[in-house]
Amino acid sequence: MQALLASTFTVAIAEIGDKTQLLALLLAARFKNKTAIISGILFATLLNHLAAAWLGQWAIARIAPDVARYLVAASFFAMALWILVPDKIDAGESRVYRWGAFAATFILFFLAEMGDKTQIATIVLAAKYDALAMVVAGTTLGMLLANVPLVIAGHFSADRLPLQWIHRGCALLFAALGMATLLC
Repeated sequence: MQALLASTFTVAIAEIGDKTQLLALLLAARFKNKTAIISGILFATLLNHLAAAWLGQWAIARIAPDVARYLVAASFFAMALWILVPDKIDAGESRVYRWGAFAATFILFFLAEMGDKTQIATIVLAAKYDALAMVVAGTTLGMLLANVPLVIAGHFSADRLPLQWIHRGCALLFAALGMATLLC
């Protein structure tokens, strides 16, 4: 249960102001079918985070436990610093829009998550917790918690949120996870 809650909370907070959240806003403005957008987010995130969590658990199984603990802690500290750098959305996705709301969302979200903060966080969380299904469920739920409200209320803008403070709070969360990993 701890893996599920930590994964959900960590990714939901980390996602605020992330490029995939900006992408959710763009898709909500572009397409009327909100169910297709939300479904695209769900399936793209599940597939992407399942692969990331599997990679995290595969990698951690091949490293000595003490070394693994320090690597996971260092990864959390690196995420704390990385989260302070705001994301911007790329403008070259317009060709994918012709495939419809679900396909466009699925493809764009899957690609936008590659190497993204939340994907890296999923790898680290899966390495920390030996609960692949709970980590994937939690990180996917966190993505949905952060993005679905924006899709539903498409007129709401991320510019209205205090992103600098949210990023700082998220950085503190990752630093706290790093400290907890070192101390436990």
